[in-house]
Amino acid sequence: MPALFAPDTIPAGADDGAAAFAPDGATVYFMRATGDGSTLMESRRRDGRWSVPTVAPFSGRWHDLDPAMAPDGSFLLFASNRPTASGGPPLDAVHAGKRHVGQGMNLWRVDRQGDHWGAPVRLPDVVNRCSLIASPSIAADGSLYFIGCAGPRGDFALLRAPYHDGRYAAPRAVALGDAGATVRDPAIAPDGSFIVVSIKHAPQAPYRLAIAFRTADGWSAPQDLGDAVNGGTENMGAQLGPDRRTLYFYSDRRAAGAQADAAWNNGHDHIWQVSLAPWLDAHRRIDP
Repeated sequence: MPALFAPDTIPAGADDGAAAFAPDGATVYFMRATGDGSTLMESRRRDGRWSVPTVAPFSGRWHDLDPAMAPDGSFLLFASNRPTASGGPPLDAVHAGKRHVGQGMNLWRVDRQGDHWGAPVRLPDVVNRCSLIASPSIAADGSLYFIGCAGPRGDFALLRAPYHDGRYAAPRAVALGDAGATVRDPAIAPDGSFIVVSIKHAPQAPYRLAIAFRTADGWSAPQDLGDAVNGGTENMGAQLGPDRRTLYFYSDRRAAGAQADAAWNNGHDHIWQVSLAPWLDAHRRIDP
């Protein structure tokens, strides 16, 4: 069963998700809903307890979301509507012939410089090819998995941009699941051996977490993580913890029994964690 992340520290009234950890597991960055947008928050673990979250030093002004840490901790990616040029307006979203003012998203990178973060830098146009790019996840070889526009109509799809000699190659769609499935929020294992995604097969269905394994022919069929994990009306924002075997995600799931009266049991999005060991170990037994 999933467990709530840091219930004694993170306010019950908060609306949080997408937890990205430093490699040592002592710092976490996550997004928090703030009015019409969201802000990236930072919390540190001291003496076994997480500190009260504060706004990350590179966030707080624009609509920032979906943080993702590089496996070595040298940089962090996130999605934002911040202007693409200094002094400009927030990024508009343009999709299906309609413009949504200030609702765009591009991917930005912030580098770790000693004990602090540098200034955010927008990823190149080869990645930010349209105004709705989000949900990054980074493999150890630098390859970038994310949700972006693909095809002649600009439909959203799971994409992969290889990384060679300090630059990204053109993204290509990742074939995962059946053609009619909608895939969001990838979490790639650093070695690329498995991926966790949110997936649904009908427009009104809830997103459910599923895991797929790399094979000689591509990816295996996504395996649903089951009802114990997939509670509530959405299960999104998959991220792997520093041990690469713990999954963090956000959900509006509610608890029953002894936890029914808990302050956090209010239908808001909260960060949850669950071990992937049963699925990883079962796969290893089948395909050693």
